[in-house]
Amino acid sequence: MGNKYGYNPGGASAGGGMKMGGGMQNLMKQAQQMQQKLTEAQQQLEEITVEGKASGLVSVTCNGKKKILSVSIKPEAVDPDDVEMLEDLVLAAINDAYTKAEQEEEKLMAPFAAMRGMF
Repeated sequence: MGNKYGYNPGGASAGGGMKMGGGMQNLMKQAQQMQQKLTEAQQQLEEITVEGKASGLVSVTCNGKKKILSVSIKPEAVDPDDVEMLEDLVLAAINDAYTKAEQEEEKLMAPFAAMRGMF
């Protein structure tokens, strides 16, 4: 006799033979549904855009997969005598965008946290 989930610890059916119970089939179906939802969430990450900013002079847009989509630099950020400052602003904007993308990823992927590494 199986438990309420269809699991029969003895492995035998009522007829005495071995067969895949409804519980195993249900588990496989749930795994396939979860795989589909995970694929959909990963696709959503590609469509999400976030913007990182630095001092209001540099902004970087990336998607949820951390692919840089655009960089915007205001003219007043460009000082030929201080290129290092512009580099720092670009780096800060990228890091800000990545942080926001990671937050979005965590929100979308939270339901799958227990499954990491399975698929």
